[in-house]
Amino acid sequence: MRLYQFIEKYFWVFLIAGLLLGLSFPVYNDFLMTLLEPMLMIMLLLVFLKSDLVHILSEIKNYKLMLYLVIAYMIIIPALFFFSVNFFSQQLALGVLLLTAMPAAVSLPALADIVKGNTALSISITITTSIVAPFSIPVIFGMLNIEHLSISPWEIFKDLTIIIFIPMVLSQVIRKYFSNTIQQKKHVFTSVNILLLSLMVYVVMGSLRDEVINDSMDILMQLVFLYIIFILLHIIGYLLGYKQNKKNKITISIGAAYMNNGMAIVLAAKYFEPAILVLMVLSDLPWTTLLAPFKKIINLKEVDKI
Repeated sequence: MRLYQFIEKYFWVFLIAGLLLGLSFPVYNDFLMTLLEPMLMIMLLLVFLKSDLVHILSEIKNYKLMLYLVIAYMIIIPALFFFSVNFFSQQLALGVLLLTAMPAAVSLPALADIVKGNTALSISITITTSIVAPFSIPVIFGMLNIEHLSISPWEIFKDLTIIIFIPMVLSQVIRKYFSNTIQQKKHVFTSVNILLLSLMVYVVMGSLRDEVINDSMDILMQLVFLYIIFILLHIIGYLLGYKQNKKNKITISIGAAYMNNGMAIVLAAKYFEPAILVLMVLSDLPWTTLLAPFKKIINLKEVDKI
């Protein structure tokens, strides 16, 4: 097994290692935190390099399905979870809103392949939600008009536009002139992204080490809360595809549950209090550990039908 294949297969090990190393051996300074945004842009660039975006968008046949998914993923689900959790804790509700409002994970096509979903649909979901995110995220935060939250939707829009569209445009320019090189090297892009995300987790956890250690019981409760949220996202996502075939249902489910939490980490570090940032980093644990149980449940359902 080659190194990049090992990293892809055991991606959850690297993400958890980043979290644990950040707590055990923190090396934090202001310079490292300023690298979070460039690292996210590099990750997006590598994803977009693997895709002809114009071709993908032109090949989307079911525009009604994509519109339906975008509205469900980026408006209805975030608002639903925010209002539900807000009865218990405004801080947790705000964290869930930020997390669920993110576009689909850059690794969604790889995840869809693992659980035998529709890879083509997963690519369309990733690209479409990433394009919509700079507009939908400021809109939902502006619409909810959350008290005691002094962030400007316009500032979020500007940041997301830079973070998403610069890598997107740059990737297509590079593809035009270096397509052969990209074809030769693209097999390592996913593994590089896994390492970059692990590094982001390490940097953030190093900066928050004292808060996490001093509030270990609270952290445990937040983890339980996040696991419940992610399990519900799998279920809701699967129900969203009730009219679709099995592969599409699986893909829509993981599209709802596996969001770009790297982007959530960057936004939380820039605009929100440390408690929200901790929640975004902790989301890596259910993000990385629930796919295997989900795959087993899907396989069991398939066996039952047989």
